[in-house]
Amino acid sequence: ERQLVESGGGLVQAGGSLSLSCAASEFDFDDYNLGWFRQAPGKEREGVICISGRDGTTYYTDSAKGRFTISSDNFNNSVTLQMNNLNPEDTAVYFCYAAGYITGVYWGQGTQVTVSS
Repeated sequence: ERQLVESGGGLVQAGGSLSLSCAASEFDFDDYNLGWFRQAPGKEREGVICISGRDGTTYYTDSAKGRFTISSDNFNNSVTLQMNNLNPEDTAVYFCYAAGYITGVYWGQGTQVTVSS
């Protein structure tokens, strides 16, 4: 069964860093784009960053540029989001996803990131 499990969320002060991991079970990364969305209280879910499992091309939204990086480990089937210089506006539940070229989109259960001012 395909499954995504996030870890690494928590509380951090503004200006600090956090690393989120996503363990992907039963996925062939060559067939997926993988990345992160987030949802802040009272707001819609928004894309943050993603990476092509096939060739490693990364795609950033404006909110992530210069602060967030994404990497994938195709051998261990994991994706990591490194977040630096966090600010309170980054407070949200972060969801890992895998979008397949054929199979559709899978979601993790989410992990809370809280940035205090």
